[in-house]
Amino acid sequence: MTIAGLVLAGGGSTRMGRDKALVPLADEPMLAHVIARFGPQVGPLALNANGDASRFDGFGLPVVADDRPDTGPLGGVQAGLDWAATLPSPPRFLVTVPVDGPLLPIDLVARLVATAGSEDRIVIAASGERDHPVFALWPIARAAALRSWRKTAKSHGVRGFLAAEGFAVATWPVAADGFDPFFNVNAPDDLDRAEAWLAGGHRL
Repeated sequence: MTIAGLVLAGGGSTRMGRDKALVPLADEPMLAHVIARFGPQVGPLALNANGDASRFDGFGLPVVADDRPDTGPLGGVQAGLDWAATLPSPPRFLVTVPVDGPLLPIDLVARLVATAGSEDRIVIAASGERDHPVFALWPIARAAALRSWRKTAKSHGVRGFLAAEGFAVATWPVAADGFDPFFNVNAPDDLDRAEAWLAGGHRL
């Protein structure tokens, strides 16, 4: 089964103060870490980002912008579903990950797909007591439902759409040392923590 992948990097990076995708982490751009972990798990892979796409020329990925501005991660999800539907062999699912999740599990896609089983249902990741709704498996067949929901929804939050459509959850453990594979690098101080985990062996 072919699974398409999308790295979500369409946010404003306000807490980081600069483009998260290009922030150095252990001597490589954060996006490079995400691609290294996520790329081998999927077939076609694209980057969701807004603004000048040429800043990502060195990564070799197609860049798809949000279908509408200021609609949060769902704008990227919609753009990704629409992109996947145009591929020569359209996949059954699209998996999304955020660019600020450079420690993501190397079994992410396999476990999300296993949780979906034979059903075309949305599956999100969780670790410990927290869920992570943008680390998710999206059936391509849900693209029309998402577009319709966004036309009338009072907010554009991911959780609102999930509540409307229903979803399943795949859960990962948090390690004894506190390592969480879904740790988000949102601010400069988070870089030190992520680099420490990478140095401690939490790599591919």
